[in-house]
Amino acid sequence: MTSVRRGNSKQSVKTISVIMAFLLVSLSSFSQIGEHRNDLSIGVNGGYILSNVGFTPKVPQNFHGGMTMGVSVKYVCEKYFTTICSLLGEINYASIGWKEDIKNAQEQPVINTATGVAEKYSRTINYIQMPLFAHLAWGKEERGMQFFVQAGPQFGLYLNESSDSNFDIEKINIDDRSNTIVKQYSMKVERKFDYGIAAGAGVEYSVPKVGHFLLEARYYYGLGNIYHDSKRDYFGKSNIGNIVMKMTYLFDILH
Repeated sequence: MTSVRRGNSKQSVKTISVIMAFLLVSLSSFSQIGEHRNDLSIGVNGGYILSNVGFTPKVPQNFHGGMTMGVSVKYVCEKYFTTICSLLGEINYASIGWKEDIKNAQEQPVINTATGVAEKYSRTINYIQMPLFAHLAWGKEERGMQFFVQAGPQFGLYLNESSDSNFDIEKINIDDRSNTIVKQYSMKVERKFDYGIAAGAGVEYSVPKVGHFLLEARYYYGLGNIYHDSKRDYFGKSNIGNIVMKMTYLFDILH
């Protein structure tokens, strides 16, 4: 079991490396036959994240909601026929985590006998996230609308975490629950570095001398785990998943 999990970790790193190499080769190929561009813009972004953690053994969840905000840099390097090729990077603060769906054997909410309300538990984990995308767009360059897709690796640095519950974690009534996995309540994040793959699509509207306004939806799949995953550890998998809705404003530095 240990060797399989370590193999998965090595495969994840290899996947990241292959994707980064593919992005560089693709943009290099465009640069050899496309129309050169040298446009640089910077700005700010903000949005909302729906997140969860893929636990094995499974922990039933609803989406955890949180905010994200940060700075963005976009470099437009080539236009290949109708495709506008760019690199886009971000440094963001992100509030993510998981929110548990606590049900009984009849698939009804478990009621706390002390308070008379449904039991709840959520964990908020704050990160600095750093995605790097190959950004491909089609549409108007100077004024008007573009449609774009983007994909690339994302890295995260753990900042801190907090939990919110309305029951005594030390006195959980397991018999009332359909799912008996509760080890996560007492476990802090063990791996402070996160990595994975992000991809998204959206629209950009450009106004000369004003800037660029981007609206997008994005998905992130973590290839690492927040907890150790060897044979002696409790969770074999604990990777982060995010759905992000985001707006970005960019203004030109070089054009």
